Amino acid sequence: MLNILNTLVDVNCRVTCLSRIPIASIEIRSFAHATEDSNKVTEAVKHILPMDYTEEVELKRTNLKGHYGNSITLFETRMKEAKTIEAFVDSLFSRISVIDKENLSKDIGLHVEKGSLYLRIDKQAALCGEIKLCTRDPIRVRIRFKKKGTEEILKACKEFGMLP
Repeated sequence: MLNILNTLVDVNCRVTCLSRIPIASIEIRSFAHATEDSNKVTEAVKHILPMDYTEEVELKRTNLKGHYGNSITLFETRMKEAKTIEAFVDSLFSRISVIDKENLSKDIGLHVEKGSLYLRIDKQAALCGEIKLCTRDPIRVRIRFKKKGTEEILKACKEFGMLP
């Protein structure tokens, strides 16, 4: 009987916690240029997802043309379910180094716009299973918050362990 009550408390706490997450959605986008192997790009994107959700999250593929007619493939997905968002945030931010988190916190104004936190994750590092922030040829992550202000987003990020 005690195990059943503990399970119910855990489930209720989890539901309450999920409903408290101030994130509306998460979008992930990455490009595979003509010189890149698109399979490796999708593999890199899947490496930033939580292991239990790699099959659940579907990457949409769009073929584009570059300025000089070169082929570019866009991979993108959007997560809206609270359990998927929570799993992604927990997985991603538990794997980002303290130094990257500190730099992100210090420069938060450069990463927040119109209620969204924008991250750029190193595609090459992701392919190797590492999460590093970068500026060149990244996997782009947009975390759209329910609240719009930079201070509110910073507070929420700290509360959920996304920032130090």
